[in-house]
Amino acid sequence: MSLPEGHPTVHEHWGRKCPVTGDSHDFCPPQEGDIRSVCPALNTMANHGYIARDGKNISAQDIVVGLKACYGLSNPLAYFLSYVGFIILRKFRRISLAEIGKHGAVEHDASLVHHDTPEGQEYAPIAIDPALVETFIADVRPTAKEVQGSTEDGVEFLMNAEDVGRSRVRREKECRPVDAIHAEIARGEMAIILGVWEKKTRTKAGIPVDWVQRWISEERLPEGWKPDHTENLLDVVKRAKSIKAAADMIRQEEAANVPPPKPV
Repeated sequence: MSLPEGHPTVHEHWGRKCPVTGDSHDFCPPQEGDIRSVCPALNTMANHGYIARDGKNISAQDIVVGLKACYGLSNPLAYFLSYVGFIILRKFRRISLAEIGKHGAVEHDASLVHHDTPEGQEYAPIAIDPALVETFIADVRPTAKEVQGSTEDGVEFLMNAEDVGRSRVRREKECRPVDAIHAEIARGEMAIILGVWEKKTRTKAGIPVDWVQRWISEERLPEGWKPDHTENLLDVVKRAKSIKAAADMIRQEEAANVPPPKPV
């Protein structure tokens, strides 16, 4: 059966090779037989050919090289994320992206866009829930000045650490409890991208909301974007602390607003 006119060419990926994009880092979605993970950052790297496009036979060093080239991460940060991740997974050879989703290793409950791992399952679901994406984006609270300037051409709404903290509080109430280590991992995931894509306007510092939405739902980079600085481990630690501080403040405010129980 022939494909409809305009339908993307169905093809096979072999490692980093793509017959449609060639040797470029142009976006190509996963094809039949390709493997993906619960991690949008790694899936995006595969979709752009910074690691194997088929999501298979990937080494820790492949991920190091990909993180540096795709996101501009420093050597120490890239090595830390990749090799510590492999150690937590107890993997010392090449892996497929699916293996990253082993529940309770690097993967955790209360994902911003994935559902918790069903009871008795070894691996987390990789399907992205569009409703969760929309709710995540709705957690962004533009400043009054952003709203006032939104009628101007080129004005972007930005997501910052406070917005991410709000999302973390919401998801951790909706989902199963997350232990301290995995809560730190969850904050670190977003702290990285907050640093990689940070912009500063007259009213706010953060990352463009439309970039986040596209990245986390389509697992692709902003059109034409390239790293413009090196993101290091200290940057990520500072931003993760900012996310935690924002989340703690939101929890305190919510607790203060809870009415006392009625007398029996």
